[in-house]
Amino acid sequence: MGLGPRSLHKAGRRFPAGDKRGRGAKGSGRPPPGRQRPPDRSSEPAQDAHPHLSHEALGYFRQALSALKEAPETGEERELMVHNVLKEVEAEALALATNRTGSEIMQELLGFSPLKPLCRVWATLRSNFRFVACHRCGVHVLQSALLQLPRLLGSPAEKEEEDVEEEEDGKDGPLETLEELVLGLASEVCDDFLFYCGDTHGSFMVRTLLQVLGGTLLESERTRHRGSQSPEAQRAPTREGKPSDFEVPETFLNRLQDLSSCFLKDIAVFITDKISSFCLQVALQILHRKLPQFCAQLCNAVIGYLSSRNSSADGSPLLLFLRDQTSSRLLEQVLLVLEPPRLQSLFEDHFQGQLQTLAAHPIANFPLQRLLDAVTTAELLSPVFEELSPALEAVLAQGHPGVVIALVGACHRVGAHQARVLQLLLEAFHCAEPPSRQVACVPLFATLTAYEVYYRLAEEEGAVPAEHQVEMATARALGEVTVLGSLLLQHLLHFSSPGIVLRSLGALTGPQLLTLAQNPAGSHVLDAVLTSPSVTRKQRRRVLKTLKGQYVALACSRHGSRVLDAIWSGATLGARKEIAAELGERNQELIRDPFGHHVARNVALTTFLKRREAWEQQQGAVAKRRRALNSILED
Repeated sequence: MGLGPRSLHKAGRRFPAGDKRGRGAKGSGRPPPGRQRPPDRSSEPAQDAHPHLSHEALGYFRQALSALKEAPETGEERELMVHNVLKEVEAEALALATNRTGSEIMQELLGFSPLKPLCRVWATLRSNFRFVACHRCGVHVLQSALLQLPRLLGSPAEKEEEDVEEEEDGKDGPLETLEELVLGLASEVCDDFLFYCGDTHGSFMVRTLLQVLGGTLLESERTRHRGSQSPEAQRAPTREGKPSDFEVPETFLNRLQDLSSCFLKDIAVFITDKISSFCLQVALQILHRKLPQFCAQLCNAVIGYLSSRNSSADGSPLLLFLRDQTSSRLLEQVLLVLEPPRLQSLFEDHFQGQLQTLAAHPIANFPLQRLLDAVTTAELLSPVFEELSPALEAVLAQGHPGVVIALVGACHRVGAHQARVLQLLLEAFHCAEPPSRQVACVPLFATLTAYEVYYRLAEEEGAVPAEHQVEMATARALGEVTVLGSLLLQHLLHFSSPGIVLRSLGALTGPQLLTLAQNPAGSHVLDAVLTSPSVTRKQRRRVLKTLKGQYVALACSRHGSRVLDAIWSGATLGARKEIAAELGERNQELIRDPFGHHVARNVALTTFLKRREAWEQQQGAVAKRRRALNSILED
């Protein structure tokens, strides 16, 4: 059933921000390079199944790491230090990897490792692979070792290193290559795939292994490995991350195919088990980039399984899984990697007629957002838009603004229904009528707040809306800009006709526009003004002229200084003179400020104040080069 219109007053003081769905020591001294060793362990008892790392050994590795960070980046002394420290890491590998502090130190030390020492450490851990992979600290060491592959894979072993270690290789047989070690690891995982994917810690290793085999590191996985994330950051759309690719041997892709077949054998487990499902989600992203035919097979298997379950009372059985915490996350990823024809048929078979119901659901609205993110054709956007657009205000009032932003993003991407969705937004925020209210749309969109709530008006429901009061608007400080509000404005500024939004931006006072530019999310709205191909030079100047008199405050702000740098990059020589003159009046304040001194250097403020003619020649040459580059890019 569709959701009827709803008063924003009854929904609260502002549109709810949206549901959140959760995902689940430095050394004191520097040792002499290459000489200091951990305490003698010959008198200690034999190593048991769970070796203990002594405080003395831990202190050595902590000091060694500190010394490596302080040492020059190149040179014989550093190479000797790295070689000796990693020799000790090899000797203590298991104890170090399974100690909380030792694991963190070992991860950093592996970042300094050349090819052969890394292989030796890896080979040492291999005999205890299952224990390390499922250990809460050890698994991160394995991840760190895997993440060294983009740096080391295919790098030639240095001749000197080979000479030094040639005799040692003969003691236990030749040392395996990095490729062989990774393939061996993949074989072990493949032999007990369900166990590793279902283990809380082992799952992390499997996800990293999938990325390495595919030669693609996902931004979301790299960030997660660096540390914990807030629920808001975890909830960020996958499209925001930019994967980085690197070359891998053909054997890696062959083994990736083997692992993808393992998913097919137990597809029901990977759909319904929370931990295992994460591995399948990562696999879909990697396969989509490197082996699309295998990605399609997995997607079909997932959709086929879910579609074959018991039907729900209100339509497709898939709808039940869209409301489930675990399977809905997997479906989000499936939607993002499906090819357009398959996405179209999936919509027609399972989603059509249910969009408003899904938009209102606290879990199902997230897969709906991913469906909207995946829309790339007018053929799919049109029925989606016709079904969702009547309920925009209700969806906002229910606290699911992400659905609305995703729909606006689809209109931006496809280039259709832009005027209609803007009009519907103006109506939803109660600033469409009377027309004088439209000039207030930017503060309302940025804060996701209805007109009456933002300006604290006590209007009766059903009463004729009052005209916009300019004095009231200019006297009010800009409200708190939300991330989703900023995204909404960025999409609107990239519409083919962003005039209404630009007029509203131009109506902001200097302090209000300054607040927007200084806000972490709001600063990206100014980026959109500067970069959107739909914004003309004249319109851009009309918006930015309001910042005159605010340049020093802008320069002394973390986010505002970045906006000012972007304005400076595109400014004409005349505009640069105005900016430099205003900044020059408070030169000392800028120089003392941690952000302002970077702006002063970028503007060449000292040259401007002391040698104006040389400054103008320099800036003229920069402008000439920029014009030449732009003409080349346009050609």
